[in-house]
Amino acid sequence: MADNKSTDDPTKPPASSSASTNEPLYGGFTRFELELEFVTLLASPPYLSHLATTKLLQHPAFVAYLRYLLYWTQPAYVKYLSYPGPTLKALELLQQEDFRRDVLRPDVVGRLAEGFLNGSLSG
Repeated sequence: MADNKSTDDPTKPPASSSASTNEPLYGGFTRFELELEFVTLLASPPYLSHLATTKLLQHPAFVAYLRYLLYWTQPAYVKYLSYPGPTLKALELLQQEDFRRDVLRPDVVGRLAEGFLNGSLSG
């Protein structure tokens, strides 16, 4: 039971392996797979802009979810990220209220996209 505690508690990160047969599925996917898919999308500046324009970034529950997703900075999870640099930078920036407001601006999205591209090409 101690093995799968995170599966039973939605406030804890899911197990980083989908090998667990006890984990519930959501639309055929594990919580780990769904959260990996979502956090990977954060590396896309246009997607961040979309989140801002739909006003999701203003909802306290969504902001709390972004804070919860910080578990992706742990080595046990970061190894699953396709673009760890941009993904973790976006996750870090989304913790800041000013950024959540400013990402509505096209110039901010453009600078972010340029920075992510330059960072991913040099690293």
